[in-house]
Amino acid sequence: MIDKRARANLFRSRLAEAMTQRHMTQSALARATGADRSTISQLLAEGTRLPNAQLAADCAQALGISADWLLGLTGRPEPVADLLATQLTMTEAPRALFDEAIFGWHQEAAGYKIRHVPASLPDMLKTRAMVEWEYRPQLGRTAEQAFGAFEDQLDWMRGARSDYEIALPLHELEAFATATGYYAGLPAETRLGQIARLEGLADQLYPALRIYLFDARRVFSAPVTVFGPLLAVVYLGRHYIAFRDSARVEAITAHFDWLVREAALGAREFGSHLRGLRDRIQNS
Repeated sequence: MIDKRARANLFRSRLAEAMTQRHMTQSALARATGADRSTISQLLAEGTRLPNAQLAADCAQALGISADWLLGLTGRPEPVADLLATQLTMTEAPRALFDEAIFGWHQEAAGYKIRHVPASLPDMLKTRAMVEWEYRPQLGRTAEQAFGAFEDQLDWMRGARSDYEIALPLHELEAFATATGYYAGLPAETRLGQIARLEGLADQLYPALRIYLFDARRVFSAPVTVFGPLLAVVYLGRHYIAFRDSARVEAITAHFDWLVREAALGAREFGSHLRGLRDRIQNS
């Protein structure tokens, strides 16, 4: 709590600071707020009292700052709308392409743990044949670009010193192994090659890369990526929604950690599960 005298002094200094930064004179602020110049002069004088709420709000609006900041209720001078604009953004999500925005988020989070729930199998772990089958109908020749982008992401992960945790629903691997649902028509050869790649990378990159399998009948998640403490990104299909405010990043991080705690199979069991799927494909 701040007493009235200290808050009045803070208001005066912040009002003067904002006017200086925006090169606004007392006369200009008086015109913008509809107040007398003498009233503005009094606000800036030593020992001034706090203005009424209407005048404080008018000054804040004229200066493009937060009234709460002027009154010492927050440490950020930006208006609430501007704060929200920086804390929540929507970015177009091109089909399969690892675009500059996503790569920028990864680079920003270098050294932090990255938590990821993919929409299908993790793109950066896919084989060329898998990318061809999945994306060629939509992307044509740019499927080759997609594969190159996924390879770049994997190379980045190897050198960024960032732990990478992935949580996958069991039914996703089941549908993949049996070529049902989304994976209907996927050749057995492609499935076997993809399992071999998953098995090899999971073994080679552990513990920097850890993959957990959860039962979606018990727990559920939309596709989401958490970039350390910096931001959390939810995938909608055509767009990514990125949250930067700490409360939401922490909440989505807790959601991912819940998936890991409730995982039916831990990272050390992932390889044996893949081998079981490989045997089923070979024997089918």
